[in-house]
Amino acid sequence: MVSRVRQTPIVDHHLALAQLLARLSADQRAAATAPPGPVLCIAPAGSGKTTTLVARIAWLIDDGTGPATIAAITFNRRAAAELAERLDDALAPLGLAPDTVRVRTFHALGLEILRDAGRSPIAIVDRAGLLGRLFPDLEDAARNELDTAISRLKVDLRASAAEVDADPDAGPIARRFVTYEQALEDRGALDFDDLILGALRALESDPELLARWRLRCGHLLVDEIQDLDRSQLELGLVLAGADRRIFLVGDDDQSIYGWRLADVRRIFGLAARLPGLEQHTLVTNYRCPRPVVERSVRLIGVNGERFEKSVRAGPDGAGRLVLAPDADADHERIGRVLDSWPADDASRAVIARTNLELVPAATAAVERGIAFSAAGVDLPLEAPGLDAALAALEFAEEREPGVPLLVQIGLARAGTDVRLATACDLLVGWAPRYSSAAALRSAVEASGRKLAELRTESAQLTLATAHGAKGLEFDHVLVLMDADRFPSRRALDDAHEPERALEEERRLAYVAWTRARRSLTLLYDPAAPSRFLLDAFSPSELG
Repeated sequence: MVSRVRQTPIVDHHLALAQLLARLSADQRAAATAPPGPVLCIAPAGSGKTTTLVARIAWLIDDGTGPATIAAITFNRRAAAELAERLDDALAPLGLAPDTVRVRTFHALGLEILRDAGRSPIAIVDRAGLLGRLFPDLEDAARNELDTAISRLKVDLRASAAEVDADPDAGPIARRFVTYEQALEDRGALDFDDLILGALRALESDPELLARWRLRCGHLLVDEIQDLDRSQLELGLVLAGADRRIFLVGDDDQSIYGWRLADVRRIFGLAARLPGLEQHTLVTNYRCPRPVVERSVRLIGVNGERFEKSVRAGPDGAGRLVLAPDADADHERIGRVLDSWPADDASRAVIARTNLELVPAATAAVERGIAFSAAGVDLPLEAPGLDAALAALEFAEEREPGVPLLVQIGLARAGTDVRLATACDLLVGWAPRYSSAAALRSAVEASGRKLAELRTESAQLTLATAHGAKGLEFDHVLVLMDADRFPSRRALDDAHEPERALEEERRLAYVAWTRARRSLTLLYDPAAPSRFLLDAFSPSELG
């Protein structure tokens, strides 16, 4: 970890804390200063959960708690970095150096516990990459399903490869699990699930290790409690021990990782597992404009699996919500929304249900020369088989001059591998505009160069899925809300419990809407709006 040096004048600790607490709202202050013990803080979108976490830690330290006995666990590295930075700023007036309080992700904490238990060095394998090497016959969707199944076997069922291998009725997925686990053993490696499960086993088998880590986590703060899988929650509860000085922060309305084995029902069962649990609910969304708060609350209120809560807009809830019915081609209608946003340095985002639905947004941005970031989005001009497809067309044209490009594309596509066939499909939309394969290549390469210039992580415009946008916020947000896209038909069709899957999809829409700080635009086909729009608006409002 990189140390940060800070020169800050030291002031009276109690005065510094009083000033920090004075900046909190009454509900945030009540949660931050709740007596040590099991506390559940329900923190709706934009309600200041990180602010409350930071204030809680500062209050504990001012009250005499040693910083070395405080630990904060977050769901991902981005959240850990944000919390650590804000915590350092808040604790500097109390005379504490940066990184004094342990802030970790669950996986980083598991790794630290395993190293303390004497397991070192530890090789960590990226599961997706290993599965790709072990099972090259599987397409991406099937490989993703196998990834989830492996986690379910390990985390939910606590099944070992030996137990599965001994089962005569084990199916193909179970057999692939055995192959995968053997590959890990051959490499002497762990995957990310193993970091948590291994830490749990080490703590359960070594009383001295457990006592040491319970001291280091004497006051444990856990962020995004609604997103935890079974083993992550178990690790938190084991570390809390009988003293149960654990502060849990999360929001049942933002539980969107069922495919990662999160289950919103776990948050409802915390009271049974933590006797004396004190619940605090933050009630103000300070991020979003008032109409966005009101309509997102109406949307999520349809769900049955949730705590009853009242969420209101903050006193500065200025801004707008725009309904944008438009049945035109995606890149055209998205482009119109991009054009409608003010020409300033405000942050902006296009949010869709899937990465594929963001491709037209990238097209609209490139057409306008707008720089954008799009992590995880594969764009047509970046297709791996594109150059090979263009070369095949040029060769075909030399062999049979005069044959139209569209015909040549069809011939090039036939009998080729999947990547080349996909690239040929992409060229179909370009071909009618060009008279030769050389002209087509020139146009494609020029567009590719333009795309390379515009696609940058530091861009003002972000293209993200609703899952990818979790934890982020932007001044202007566009969300695609067509009936055939949101909710995801595939997510509902593949679900064992379709009604529960529908509620998670609704929570996902709620997360997407509540990323907006100044304006939210909901774009949809007026003939087929998402059912979630009908949850939040009347048919007459939707046009």
